[in-house]
Amino acid sequence: MNVADNALLTVDEMYRADAAAVAAGVPGLALMEAAGTAIAREIRRRWSPRRVSVVCGPGNNGGDGFVVARLLAAEGWPVRVGLLGDIDWLKGDAAVNARRWKGPVTPLDVELLDGEPLVVDAMFGAGLQRPLENRPRAVVEAINDRKLACVGVDVPSGVDGNGGAILGAAPMCALSVTFFRAKPGHYLLPGKEACGDLVVADIGIPAGVLAEIAPQTHRNGPALWRAQAPTLARGGNKYGRGHAVVLGGVMTGAARLAAEAARRIGAGLVTIAAPPESRIIYASGAPGTIIATIDDEDAFETLVADPRRNAALVGPGAGTLPAVQDKVLTVLRLEKRCVLDADALSVFAEAPDRLFSAIRGPCVLTPHEGEFSRIFNVDGNKLERARDAARRSGAVIVLKGADTVIAAPDGRAAINTDAPPTLATAGTGDVLSGMVLGLLAQGMDPFDAGCAAAWLHGRAAAAFGRGLIAEDIIDGLPRVLDRTFGHD
Repeated sequence: MNVADNALLTVDEMYRADAAAVAAGVPGLALMEAAGTAIAREIRRRWSPRRVSVVCGPGNNGGDGFVVARLLAAEGWPVRVGLLGDIDWLKGDAAVNARRWKGPVTPLDVELLDGEPLVVDAMFGAGLQRPLENRPRAVVEAINDRKLACVGVDVPSGVDGNGGAILGAAPMCALSVTFFRAKPGHYLLPGKEACGDLVVADIGIPAGVLAEIAPQTHRNGPALWRAQAPTLARGGNKYGRGHAVVLGGVMTGAARLAAEAARRIGAGLVTIAAPPESRIIYASGAPGTIIATIDDEDAFETLVADPRRNAALVGPGAGTLPAVQDKVLTVLRLEKRCVLDADALSVFAEAPDRLFSAIRGPCVLTPHEGEFSRIFNVDGNKLERARDAARRSGAVIVLKGADTVIAAPDGRAAINTDAPPTLATAGTGDVLSGMVLGLLAQGMDPFDAGCAAAWLHGRAAAAFGRGLIAEDIIDGLPRVLDRTFGHD
């Protein structure tokens, strides 16, 4: 899969793609026919012939539904069609395909769901901007209450294509079929859970259209960052792979996990800057991690200022004392490549602009939603909030969760789509921050480092399966790295 295949289009960008295809000589009717054909094909792949109810809306989404109804009926599937509104109100290509359907069209109603049919939801597409209500909402709620198998056309009705919000209600689909490229709402929660299996169908939009649109949002994957990932030189040595520093706090487990993750992902050396009272605990850990005792701010600055030490992580297990804020500002003043996580963010809850104004060099912030809300006051869906935060702070934002969003100050963004639920366990966030640190120490661009770490983190967790604890991600990284990059 290449970068273009990973592109995600907003609703407006998809409208532009459709218009560009028509301008290039692809008739709108041909696009609609191809869309309906793709949906019917995916239905036949998954189900044997059975009763089908196609519920259509008044726009092009409904037109796609009429194509599906015609194609399935032509192969002997028993099909009923319900329409929101009067058939005479349909316009353009949707009106043409409504006329091509030779069966009856009944008003949209819950009765269409009698007999436990397979439901094709062609009511509203990704551009819906207001909550479902009245008959459409009643139909959606009945689909869910009866646990009917449902196929979403483009997106399940009620899912915001840009941000994944559920507008009032949405059917829990077994399958959704979208066209040309997926949308952010297919992968952002809670909309992601309504989509079921997602198929992105080619309907004949020329590939060159994507270059004209130049989307800035992508589904995270190696195609985005593989070429920028660190490589292993046969004549290299540990000093050429970066020397990272992890601030150790009184809660020692978090920093130890982060340090080991940084080493495992390739940093040449990793030092934990340990307070005197915790040194013995840190020293009893992994023997390959260097332990340096720091008993005051000057000692920490001296350690980090060494030009051989090119990256630093502050936050995991650090505590929220004023001294942590001082150490963050020291790292930023020295313009080291850095990762700020957990407590390093929370200590700026009362003065976030002090943090943002200090960021001048390559910096990655890795908050979960709670930490994010403490330092950023931004509105919108998760993708919009991460982008706004990146622009405001001047740092790459890795906004963690089951739908982690990575955003850069220049507007680039990626959605991590396949992290398993087993990651919801203590310490996995510390491992992620350590992985970002290790990639930064090796010279990787901060946005690429955030994307690569998030993807590799999820893959290592998925490969382990149930019973995952944070240490298992670290242990599983070598296999994932080999599968992703091959043996050097």
